[in-house]
Amino acid sequence: MYKSKQPTLAIVIPCFNEEEVLNKTYIEIEKLIKKLISNELISSRSFALFVDDGSFDNTWELIKKFSINNNSIHGIKLSKNEGHQNALLAGMRHVASKCDCMVSIDADLQQDMNAIFEMLEKYQEGYEIVLGIREDRESDSFFKKITAESFYKLMQIMGVEIERNHADYRLMSKRALNFFLQFREKNLFIRAMVKKVGLKTTKVYFKTSKRVAGESKYTLKKMLSFALNGITSFSVFPLKLITISGFIIFFFSIIASIDALYTALFTNNAVPGWASTVLPMYFLGGVELLAIGILGEYIGKIYTEVKDRPLYFIEEEV
Repeated sequence: MYKSKQPTLAIVIPCFNEEEVLNKTYIEIEKLIKKLISNELISSRSFALFVDDGSFDNTWELIKKFSINNNSIHGIKLSKNEGHQNALLAGMRHVASKCDCMVSIDADLQQDMNAIFEMLEKYQEGYEIVLGIREDRESDSFFKKITAESFYKLMQIMGVEIERNHADYRLMSKRALNFFLQFREKNLFIRAMVKKVGLKTTKVYFKTSKRVAGESKYTLKKMLSFALNGITSFSVFPLKLITISGFIIFFFSIIASIDALYTALFTNNAVPGWASTVLPMYFLGGVELLAIGILGEYIGKIYTEVKDRPLYFIEEEV
């Protein structure tokens, strides 16, 4: 596939209530684009797209100001908060026809922007997807480290194919981007969906730093929801677990029945009817509720997909 020596690069930056850090982000993005252009790594038509995910602070006003002052800064505003994955998808769709390659990056300046230089080198070598991988988690709190490691281990156990320590910092060629946008599912887990695209893929490693300002928008509740969505969107292991649980319960039920029969026939310790009634009722009731809950998660996803509602609405564009 022919690749221009100076591709048009689009940098997609999802934002939600980032007014505290956005001025600094804009300055760093502007310097990065100018440096990439001066080094003849990208064309002068390259740009950054800030995606306002329905912020209720001054995020959108800042994006509009950046765009007025700088032609290389674009912005779209979603009509309400739809979540990071939907905001990122909106940005990817918006730039697909306007660039030769795209990089997605967070607005909090924790990911090292200099890794984009290496990503572009890999792109010129023929790679169509370049994944940004964290070298370490030194900038994370103890709680964040534990939950992140648990997340990746859980995904591995459940059979979800994702790259360890890769979030949504990556480069995708125009072809890879167009392949990706053929996915029509509503329950997005982009880092696993990208793996399904195939094409020639490599990695670059980068260091992370602490947030410059503001607080992380990924609360524990959002992280748990994200993990659950990833599992149920890319793994049927929980459904298999119901079948496995059924066999295990059957096995232990046989053992319990033999024990109850022995106690009743050969000892005087049996309390008539208690064990055979109460224990199976509690145990099987809990298992049934768990199984119904797992089935409900999958049925809920089918319900969402079948309705085919729009994932977002773009309220304004600059």
